[in-house]
Amino acid sequence: MLLFFLFSSWNPFSGGGGESAGRRSQFPPKSLTSKKFSHSAQTSATPRHPIDPLTVGEIHRVRSILSSYEPFLGQFPAIQSMTIDEPDKSRVLGWQSGDPLPPRKAFVIGLLDNQSHLVTIDLESGRVETHEISSGSGYPMLTMEDVAAAVDAAVSYPGLEVSAAARGLSVANLSCISPSPGWFGPEEEGKRLLKVLCYSKQGTPNFYMRPLEGLVMTVDVDRREVIKFSDTGRGIPIPGGNDPPEMNPINPISMEQPQGPSFTVTDGHLVEWANWEFHLKADQRAGFIVSRVVVRDSETGDRRSVMYKGFPSELFVPYMDVDEAWYFKSYMDAGEFGMGATAMPLVPLNDCPRNAHYMDGVFVSADGRPFIQPNMICLFERYAGDSAWRHTELTVSAGGEKEARAKVTLVARMASSVGNYDYTIDWEFQTDGLIKITVALSGMLMVKATVHDNMNQIENQEETGPMVSENVIGVVHDHFITFHLDMDVDGPNNTFVKVNLVKEENLEGKTPRKSYLKPVRHVAKTEEDARVKLSLYNPSEFHVVNPSRRSRLGNPSGYKVVPEANAASLLDHSDPPQLRSAFTNNQIWVTPYNRSEQWAGGLLTYQSHGDDTLDVWSHRNREIEDKDVVLWYTLGFHHVPCQEDFPIMPTVAASFQLKPVNFFDRNPILRAHPVFEKDLPVCRPSESASAM
Repeated sequence: MLLFFLFSSWNPFSGGGGESAGRRSQFPPKSLTSKKFSHSAQTSATPRHPIDPLTVGEIHRVRSILSSYEPFLGQFPAIQSMTIDEPDKSRVLGWQSGDPLPPRKAFVIGLLDNQSHLVTIDLESGRVETHEISSGSGYPMLTMEDVAAAVDAAVSYPGLEVSAAARGLSVANLSCISPSPGWFGPEEEGKRLLKVLCYSKQGTPNFYMRPLEGLVMTVDVDRREVIKFSDTGRGIPIPGGNDPPEMNPINPISMEQPQGPSFTVTDGHLVEWANWEFHLKADQRAGFIVSRVVVRDSETGDRRSVMYKGFPSELFVPYMDVDEAWYFKSYMDAGEFGMGATAMPLVPLNDCPRNAHYMDGVFVSADGRPFIQPNMICLFERYAGDSAWRHTELTVSAGGEKEARAKVTLVARMASSVGNYDYTIDWEFQTDGLIKITVALSGMLMVKATVHDNMNQIENQEETGPMVSENVIGVVHDHFITFHLDMDVDGPNNTFVKVNLVKEENLEGKTPRKSYLKPVRHVAKTEEDARVKLSLYNPSEFHVVNPSRRSRLGNPSGYKVVPEANAASLLDHSDPPQLRSAFTNNQIWVTPYNRSEQWAGGLLTYQSHGDDTLDVWSHRNREIEDKDVVLWYTLGFHHVPCQEDFPIMPTVAASFQLKPVNFFDRNPILRAHPVFEKDLPVCRPSESASAM
């Protein structure tokens, strides 16, 4: 995954060869001084909630304050990140609609003289409240300006033209991309680096399948120069181009809502649907953040808290090849490039159905000016023909009582195109109180060119993946997505409980049964107690409960995380990529709430050493029983490519659930109404269409 592509020839279906390799793209969009991106709803927006993102006006104000700030008078820093500095959690929880907003503050990460400046600004007073220069390892997210400069330096390097000519190409025939370098030792200290790889776009729109194997340029981003040039693959042919396959068309299909959607979005970010209410906002690093999630109790009508904040905290994607041109490919997509920064406008009727509601992201470019990422989030109701609950009561007499209720859910969706891979992330809310979180992968493989054109030519498993086409190896790799889930089940103070399923022997022999399963509760008192490596042969349920809130039967109110398909990292814990991504060493972690601990790979992830990660924080082994806690869940994929993944990969998805457990006194959707034919329009093909 995770190259980061720069040129505007990116779209593999745009046709033609695209622009010359030395030309920069216009991504991210130009600042809002451009009429092309002047969305009136965004430019005039005002904050309505304490955790609303920075508005266009506020971003301009931050830039103005920084421009007159004495330490930056001589040189304005490159703005790597600018977000709302959210008020203390207690203040947000105590705020009610109609109350005055707490003071609005901005948190800025700027880069100046190779140092990361962490600055907090009070927007009302216009004062810089805090200014810290980071002393730890790592750099902030790259900006698109950084990526453009690195690729420009690479395509201008004389050695590239020589290597291209040796393969029968010119630089104008190339598309070049810029993956991050990871961190592999002290020789990489003191400079921000990017690796640049190139592909042939000659004769195909799908350049990702045509690598110039073995060609790697290491660029010093700040000096704008190539500091290392390696070309070990001139004897390896460039794979041939392929056109996208065709198939017989499917008749159009759509879910119709004759009375319109059932959800509402007020003040730009507050979503209400069925028994749910939550705050939804775009984020340049996480993609989008779901906050202040509450559900209405169907028995009492009370609004009950489920979660304070949830978002994808980091994505780790290591490739399993140790060659010079591959070993460094171990990406941290959120902390290195940003899931919001790489989010593309969603495609109506294909990404999102009819009646979807779209949200923009307001982000910041390196010069501190705002730009809009349009239509990057969509909200829609989903009905796929499933039932929310059903039962048929069979009796001895003829017939029986039949009951069924249609399952309609609400989905919040975003799709990020981080180079060759596309990630679609869904948060799906159900009327029974369940939240399902799904990550879907598509896009294009990162492939390795080979001299072989058939598996019969390969001996002793010498390649690091199977062949997916002639002269093309699909390199084995992993994807891990770690979610930050600040659970507040009926309030902030919660406890993590492992409900272990233990085999018991029927020793007394009163019946023919010899064994059975028994749930045994274990309350995690410290962070070490709460670490979980999933195992089919040591099954457990994982509950976050509020010990102070009991059901009418005496059970603690709770939610449980329900794993589905998953995978664990098999890398050695001392391997540099795994040191940086040690948050994947367990599938579940629980930590006490700390507003500075949000990014599993650390605040400054780029070229970091792994000294500020979830793993490091958790080894303090703090107390977590009956505390304000954060649950971290890592969803994983092992990907062994196959021919069906070439040249474009069908979507593969995995999920996990947050499911109520003794949270409600009984099934919360017993009163759900059935749907009848009279409630829906009748849609039939026209006579002319039927006759075709």
